[in-house]
Amino acid sequence: MYFTDRGIEELVERRGEETVTLEWLGEQLRTFVDMNPEFETPIERLATWLARGDEDDED
Repeated sequence: MYFTDRGIEELVERRGEETVTLEWLGEQLRTFVDMNPEFETPIERLATWLARGDEDDED
């Protein structure tokens, strides 16, 4: 188990029943980066990866 799995598990446990939009997710990511600018690059990479879906899986 990766350390990050704990946070993912907590997210699913606490908010797994909720339905969210990508617009909401985008706003949450922007807020997080505003509060934690040192995470700008990893959040940008995550957002790009989510936006492209499985396009990069062709390799």
